[in-house]
Formats: sequence, C-alpha cells, structure tokens
Amino acid sequence: MSARTQPEQAVSRLPWWAIALPSLAFAALLLLAGSADAHAAGGSGGSGMLSQLFGLVRDALTHQP
Repeated sequence: MSARTQPEQAVSRLPWWAIALPSLAFAALLLLAGSADAHAAGGSGGSGMLSQLFGLVRDALTHQP
C-alpha cells in the first residue's frame, strides 16, 4: 500500500487596500504629470480648471518652507 499525499494548496488573499492604494497613487501621479504637460502646452480646453486644480495641489505638495 502506498500512501499518496496531495500537496496542500496555499491560499493568499490580499486586503482591498493592497490593490486600491497603489492604484490611486499611480493615478494621482499620472494626473499630476498630465496636468503639468497640459499647462506647459498652454491648452485651455475643458480641462483647464482641472489642470489648475492639480497644479495647485502639486505646488502645495512640493512647497518647501
């Protein structure tokens, strides 16, 4: 008689924030980079106010006293 054992399967589950937080950080950086490019190009389309908002947020985050 041979005893056959089946390998145990490892179960790993990530919490919701392990995916959400890096995704939000990436999206925020992408939007900040995109708004800087739009501001440099001088585009004043429908996203002009959004570009200004992200520019203000970027300036606030990089402001050094």
